[in-house]
Amino acid sequence: ALGATVVDVDEVTDADLTLYWDDEPAVGVRLAGIVSLERLVATVEGQLGSPLADLDRAGKQHAIRMLDERGAFRLRKSIEDIAEAMGVSRITIYNYLNATKAGTNAPHTAKEAR
Repeated sequence: ALGATVVDVDEVTDADLTLYWDDEPAVGVRLAGIVSLERLVATVEGQLGSPLADLDRAGKQHAIRMLDERGAFRLRKSIEDIAEAMGVSRITIYNYLNATKAGTNAPHTAKEAR
């Protein structure tokens, strides 16, 4: 009922738990719901076909919507980290989030207007 998956010891990543038997790694456990921001960003970049920083304004807004749907903004420091990855300010990320929730287009920021 935990939603975990058993993985072979050779497939264990840093995000997985390793269970030991007689002081030897026996099996890995991959917990559902444990996500990393890096993994979420990489998934979105892969789906959009470009690094976040290379996206145009509409692409960045779409990426924010995708990240929000995947729960990225519930993670600690995600606003700052995603802003850095996109090359925009935290305020821009908040504007994109607000526009996404309101169903409108976000206003241009001073940085993007240049």
